[in-house]
Amino acid sequence: MEKGWAEPGIVIRTRRKADGLTQEQLAERADSHWTSISEIENGHRNPGINKLRQIANGLGVSLSELIGEAERAST
Repeated sequence: MEKGWAEPGIVIRTRRKADGLTQEQLAERADSHWTSISEIENGHRNPGINKLRQIANGLGVSLSELIGEAERAST
């Protein structure tokens, strides 16, 4: 997988677990399906900007915060 794309999934998983959420709970908050969350967290799906925005909202953070954290993780 291209460098940089796995990091959003890692950040999402780390934040989700820190919040004590299951993939199902985050999916419900993000108006998504748990398999989509799983595929993103495991680097099997590259999320688009709208999906990242939904997930950020589900995690209670801004999109820019989520992307910034992913960028910092890739360096």
